Amino acid sequence: MRALVSVSDKTGLVDFVKGLVDLGWEIIATGGTQKLLEKEGVKTIGISEVTGFPEILDGRVKTLHPKVHGGILARRDVPAHMETLKENNVETIDLVCVNLYPFKQTIAKEGVTLEDAIENIDIGGPSMVRSAAKNWRDVTIVCNPSDYDTVLAELRENGKTSQETRLKLSAKAYTHTAEYDACIATYMRKQAGLNEKLFLEFDLKQPLRYGENPHQSANFYAALEPAPFSLAFATQIQGKELSYNNIQDANAALNVLRDFKEPFCVALKHMNPCGAAVGANIEEAWQAAYEADKVSIYGGIVGVNRELTAEVARGMKPIFLEIVIAPSFTPEALEILSTKKNLRVMQVNMNYDGSPVPQYVSVNGGLLVQQLDTQVEEVSMDMCVTKVKPTDAQMADLNFGWKIVKHVKSNAICVVRDGHTIGVGAGQTNRVGSAEIALEEAKAAGFTEGLILSSDGFLPFDDTVALAAKYGVTAIVQPGGSIRDADAIAKADELGIAMLFTGVRHFKH
Repeated sequence: MRALVSVSDKTGLVDFVKGLVDLGWEIIATGGTQKLLEKEGVKTIGISEVTGFPEILDGRVKTLHPKVHGGILARRDVPAHMETLKENNVETIDLVCVNLYPFKQTIAKEGVTLEDAIENIDIGGPSMVRSAAKNWRDVTIVCNPSDYDTVLAELRENGKTSQETRLKLSAKAYTHTAEYDACIATYMRKQAGLNEKLFLEFDLKQPLRYGENPHQSANFYAALEPAPFSLAFATQIQGKELSYNNIQDANAALNVLRDFKEPFCVALKHMNPCGAAVGANIEEAWQAAYEADKVSIYGGIVGVNRELTAEVARGMKPIFLEIVIAPSFTPEALEILSTKKNLRVMQVNMNYDGSPVPQYVSVNGGLLVQQLDTQVEEVSMDMCVTKVKPTDAQMADLNFGWKIVKHVKSNAICVVRDGHTIGVGAGQTNRVGSAEIALEEAKAAGFTEGLILSSDGFLPFDDTVALAAKYGVTAIVQPGGSIRDADAIAKADELGIAMLFTGVRHFKH
């Protein structure tokens, strides 16, 4: 039995090959792989001894030869194939252990040139992998060091690998070459300025019990590279498995947390903030967010952007929550939360570097791709379009409300005061409807004066301004841009309301 070994990732290779040798296998090796094995006392056959031809072109050509691929691809159950091998003095190769040049690692290096990248495109490796994978009924293909033990165990027990194992290894091999080619294609297309194709690669993180509803199947996949504010790379400290809806809601909470630098807490339900607040510290922010809507928080998610302390944990303990998210937790806080066995406690990296974040949304038969809306505008006095100007205190709330409303389903209206939400109107088919919901919430909570209203889109008529005045709104922030902006401004001036135009909308569909 012969094995051909040519790997870039040499993790566990020596022990694997020594195991093969102990079982009586001959080892064919190339270049650096052969040097390592010989150094470790493993006798090998050089690839040039097999092909009768030297490695040429700085190693670009060494395994592209009939004596290699014939030995791999020949079907052992076809007499004509075996006769052809005999006539041409080609020996069978029964196991191929190959992984590929480190192209991905190369292009990740700072300052890498196109020439460097090109030289790390493997040619012979993928060819051998694909040949062995194609002939899986007769040949074992091993690309991943994690499979070494399984292969050796079967060879020791049965003298050969099982057909089931070879089929699985073949599928893994084609996955290996597909990932490799996709990485190269993505890089080369970027160099060439092409964008009519999109290649995405995600690994299964966990199968989910079901999707949005029990009759829908679902899985959770993670990108290959860790990202901040990502549940896919969070550490679950305790609690039940995450559900599909949990993941959606938690992701929405993380997107809100991303926009705040000061101590901040958000309570979220069905992907909409139901209570949010800033504070001098995280304890103050939590308390204000909780008091913003003590009803809707039930069964919701709470996220904070500071270490979660024992005081906050004690406040959360009596409330039914699905998930608590923080960048870290004090030991005392974890001890308190541990009494709620089903509560999912998630530690998430919140060190955002400002890099663009791609967002993918599936539609029937297609995929929408955009940059995640991470833009945060500073609401400033020069944005005021009315005769009435906002006070400094109002400016702080205008900025807070503007950050929150972008994370509410459009049409979105938020009513805030003193750095926390007191009314949220989400997802209505007209903006007045959303305003009515938010303003009624504020009124029910006892807030009837000095309110700030924010809108994710422009106010197309003056009706929302008129309604807001009846509930005690004294300042409004909105994008502006309606053909009837003058009507809204005139109504605000008439009612003594300051109005600011940011010039940017934040629809969330």
